[in-house]
Order: sequence, then structure tokens, then C-alpha cells
Amino acid sequence: MSSTKNVALVVGANGIAGLNLIEHLEALDGWEVIGLSRRGGENRQGVRFISVDLLDAADSREKLSGLTQVTHIFYAAYQDRPTLAELVAPNVAMLVNVVDAVEPVARNLQHINLMQGYKVYGAQLGPFKTPARETDAPHMPPAFNVDQQVFLEQRQQGKAWTWSALRPSVVVGYAMGTPMNAALAISVYASMSKELGIPLRFPGPPSAYDILMDITDARLLAHAMLWAATSPKAANQAFNINNGDQFRWSELWPKIARMFDLEVAPPLPISLVETMADKAPLWDRMVAKHGLAPTPYTDINPWRHAQGMFSINFDFLADPSKARRHGFPGHIETETMFREVFADYRRRKVIP
Repeated sequence: MSSTKNVALVVGANGIAGLNLIEHLEALDGWEVIGLSRRGGENRQGVRFISVDLLDAADSREKLSGLTQVTHIFYAAYQDRPTLAELVAPNVAMLVNVVDAVEPVARNLQHINLMQGYKVYGAQLGPFKTPARETDAPHMPPAFNVDQQVFLEQRQQGKAWTWSALRPSVVVGYAMGTPMNAALAISVYASMSKELGIPLRFPGPPSAYDILMDITDARLLAHAMLWAATSPKAANQAFNINNGDQFRWSELWPKIARMFDLEVAPPLPISLVETMADKAPLWDRMVAKHGLAPTPYTDINPWRHAQGMFSINFDFLADPSKARRHGFPGHIETETMFREVFADYRRRKVIP
């Protein structure tokens, strides 16, 4: 890295992708980080946070118009809505508001990295062509991820900066307070199973237990975000990013059980949203008994996301070879990833 200071604007700083990217950049020389989110964050050496309502164009201009030194924008914000059609307007507007506010003042802007996912391929609709590839034909809209990319493609015309788009699978890693966090869901679900003295059961339907799937380590994704934002070979392109292997829950779930010293029992479909809703007293007892970090159970809110993941009953994977061909070397064995992520949650005193 050159001695010139790079300034990363991480949009969606408290989400799993943004948080892990910030931790990655903190470990590197030559990077200053500005994190954007609605709830802000705690400033520290080399990292400062701005609380902003990105749905409000005026608030975005007011809060972001002073960011003249930004060199790289990493966009990983997301607003959930009940329907696919309703997702489009807010998620496109937030990206537009960021670019409208920052691009005119950031004279040395070099790159905008967009976080997408397998929704580009229609994964949210049902069985899709696998392995998905970046050259696959688009599906019938609405598709906010596609609209975001089209906006960047059009905005970049004639500009010095470049863009990239990353398409991870389900992202697994450390994060708190975000609803899209499969690792936290498994960690807490397994820890509560152990506390209650019951075996670890796969909570999805039997049809989901044997599908072929891949997944994306949040730390690997952070490396990929930085690679895509700084490698000329990645300019103005989209890339699938996953761990590089595939698995079936029927093979992996018993290994996860052993990571918590648990027996495994046959799958039993449950609604995690309903089943885990009354577990605050159990959680509070566990925090006190095991000396855990004082995390309110209201911050343990990944159940809807996890229920969706465990309910996938069709193959769910994409080909990551384009990124490899363009110079991104990252990969990790998924079993190893889970072992390391669970160890991280234990180290941070989130679970026993």
C-alpha cells in the first residue's frame, strides 16, 4: 500500500459486511475509515462514524457534503421491505443519495464497491440455475440489486472512478445487532440447546437438509471488497464471492454439534421466529451463569434470517472462478470457518 492515505466510506457500517470490512481495514496501514449507519457508532483511532438517514436526501447532503477526502465507497446498506417491489425504491434511493452527496465533493474518488448477492440470480424467488455465473441472464424485475448496478454503470460513464459489484452467498461472521447473521443464530441456538440439555436438531424441513449449498465467510468477503476496490483487473465488473467449497447440512450439522459438545438428533422443522421469542429469561440466566458480555436479548435478533436460510430446499450455489481468474486468491473451508467464527463469539464473551 502506498504512503498516500486512502479514505474508505463504509455505508452500512454496522452490518455484517461493513463491520468486518472496517475491522480488516483497521489492521492495514494507509487507510482511514468513515462508517455510515442510522445508529452511528463509537469513534476510535482511524475510524469515525456518522449517523445519517440515507433515505433523506437532504440529511445525506448535509452530513456527507464535507467528505472531500473519500477515495473509496463501500456500499453495503440495506433496507428491508415486505415485498420485492417495495424493496426497490428505498434501496436505490439510499445509494443514489450517497453518490449524489459524495461524488461532487470527493475529487479523488477512485472506486465504488456495491454489495449484491445471489438475489441477482433470483435466489429469493425459488430454484435458480446453479452454479450461478455472472454471465447468467437477468430475471424478470423487480430486482433492486440490478437497478443499483445499472445506476452505477450509468453514473460512471466518462468518470475517472470505477465500480465493482460483489455477489456473496449467505454471509457468516461476527456482528451484533444486525438481523442478517446466521452465525449468531447458530451460536445462540446451539448454546441454548446445550444449556437445556437437549440435542442439536436442524430446525429446517427435511427437504433442506440435503441440498447442496455454499456460504461466504465475512472475513473473506472483506478481503474481496478491498481487492475489488483496488485491483485494476476488477474494475467495472461483478464477481461471485464464496468460500470456494460446497456442503450439505446433513454432513455439516453433526460437525457443528460437535463444536458445541452436543449430540445431534434428526431434523425437526420449527419456526425459529416463534420458538426463540420467549428465550429472554433463559438468555439472561446464561449471561449471568457464564459471565458473558451483557448483551440484551433484543440484540439477538437473527431468527427470521436464519429461518429463511434453513428453509432453502433447492441447491444454492454460484461459481466463484471469475474472481479467481481475475486475481482474487481467497478461499476457506466452510467447516473451518464455522469453527473459527464460533471461537470468535466465545472470545468476545457472546456465548459460553
